[in-house]
Parts: sequence; structure tokens; C-alpha cells
Amino acid sequence: MPTYRDEAVVLRTHSLGEADRIVTMLGRRRGKIRAVAKGVRRTTSRFGARLEPFMVVDLQCYEGRSLDVIQQAESLGSYGAPIAADYAAFTAANVIVETADRLTDEASPQQYLLLVGALRSLARGEHGSSLTLDSYLLRALSIAGWAPSFGDCAVTGEPGPHTAFVAQLGGMVADAVAPPGAPRLTPETIGLLGALLTGNWATADAAAASTRAQASGVIAAYTQWHLERGLRSLPHVDRATPEIVA
Repeated sequence: MPTYRDEAVVLRTHSLGEADRIVTMLGRRRGKIRAVAKGVRRTTSRFGARLEPFMVVDLQCYEGRSLDVIQQAESLGSYGAPIAADYAAFTAANVIVETADRLTDEASPQQYLLLVGALRSLARGEHGSSLTLDSYLLRALSIAGWAPSFGDCAVTGEPGPHTAFVAQLGGMVADAVAPPGAPRLTPETIGLLGALLTGNWATADAAAASTRAQASGVIAAYTQWHLERGLRSLPHVDRATPEIVA
């Protein structure tokens, strides 16, 4: 059977039989990979700890009919332990890998590098976990073709600034097309959303808690609208209850 190598991020695992495990990964060159790690649950396994969620590995597999089989796995990024040791980082990482799993089937180097960068940032505690998560969600959706508009009206193109945000319409919209009851965002929240999308961390890190909370609510609504069904891990994220000013 053909053998291949790839860099991959472990997204999730499922037990198979008494000693094996099915590992779902996102590969840099192959996209979604589902493979069996034989004997990985035994204490004598050579690479069991390397195939846990949030780990980045150099992988060698051979192709099977329905599932590939992992032959080797060498660690490239050991992010699992530091993420698991911090509840906020752990809950954010679960949303990140679930989103990557839902968004990406075919190879996408941009999505892969974005995912690795987000997990590395969480493991190192570079920014608040909620900010890292929100930035990842906005960027991942943008790469997938769903970039939100935070300036000009998403419907008419009328120059901003606008205050109404409508996930179903693509972002900020002018008052003339805003449906009744559309959430209204503060200028600070709009600024934070733009900073998270572009990676302006100086602005993002300086945002007030209430601004972060409102931005998180907007991003959650926008993400789940485009994914068409809820993210199971999102309600467990450790952050303040989102606020939206009506």
C-alpha cells in the first residue's frame, strides 16, 4: 500500500477496540486525515502521547481502504499538556479544533498554519485565551470565504462607520437595511473586531472586558451562522457572558 508523510495537527481521537485509537488530524498537505494508531493505548506504546488532541506531529502513514494506518509519529509541537493545564486555554482549544474539523476537508496550508499558530499561542499564553479564540474564528472564516465586513455596509457598500451588526447579512450594515432589533455595537467593539481580524494585538490586548464580551458574542453568532449548526464545545468556553447593546 502507498506510504506518505505529512505534518498534522491532532483534532480528536476515538477508542477502537481494547488498544487502538482512531485519530482525526488536519494535515498540511493532505487535509483531513483519519487513521488508526494500533496499540496506542497500551502503556508500552512508542508514540501514544504524541497523538493526543492539540499535538503537532510529523506523521508517516500507509493508506488503507477506509482508514489509514499510522506507522510513525514524531512530535513537532507539544501543545497538549500546557493547554490541558489551563481551563480557559483548554476550552478555547476545543472550539478551535472543532472549527478546523468542520471547516477543512481538502488541503489548505493557510488553515493549517492558522490552526498551528492559534494552538501555539494558547500553549504559551501569549494573549487572553478568549482573544486568541475569537481571532482564530474570524481568520478561519475569512480563509474559507466568509470574511465579515466591519467597515462599509455588507449589503449596499455604503461607507461606514455603521453600528448595526447582522450575521446573516455579512457584518456591519447601514441603518437603511438593518432589520428591526439588529444588535448595535459600540465603536470600541468595532475597533476590536477589526484588530482581531488583522492581528493587531496591541489594540486587542488593551480592550476592556465589556468590549471583549460584546465582540465574543458577535463572533460566536457569525461563526455558528456560517457553520449552519452550533459548535458543541462553544458553550463551555471560559469567558464572560457576551453583551450586545440593542
